[in-house]
Amino acid sequence: MMVTWVRGAFKNVHGKIEFDPDNPTRGSVEVDIDAGELWSGDQPRDDHLKNAAFLDVENHPKITYRGDIESVVGENRFRVRGSLTIRGVTKPTVLEVDYLGQWATPWWEDGEDKGPRVRAGFEAKGEINRQDFGISWNGDLERGGVVVGDRVFLLIDAEAILED
Repeated sequence: MMVTWVRGAFKNVHGKIEFDPDNPTRGSVEVDIDAGELWSGDQPRDDHLKNAAFLDVENHPKITYRGDIESVVGENRFRVRGSLTIRGVTKPTVLEVDYLGQWATPWWEDGEDKGPRVRAGFEAKGEINRQDFGISWNGDLERGGVVVGDRVFLLIDAEAILED
């Protein structure tokens, strides 16, 4: 029995995307996430999720993902197969990615317009089992069920800036 969803976000995420819309299966992605920048809107919960029972941020401050576009599965939709590392444990992880397009935007540095710069948008979805990464803490609910489910849904919104 599930009572509610808890949503969270990581605020310090950096990476590199190699992507050619005309030849997408040559694409790849590398992402580094600062695990200590987890935010769920509730500081005591965030602190609990960062401790050794969950992300163990003190010993594993970074979450990483490395993957390659495996196949085209629809118009502007791709499957990325990669390796996700959480708590020092690396597991294969598949993401379904939608390419949202490219657009030129102003680029300001120190009050000066250095633009325009081209940006590309992506949205990705995936699912992992937290137990696969050694995250097993739980508690029983008074009327049955458990505090934390095993399934973790990944929802990713990414914007990349084209490098010259």
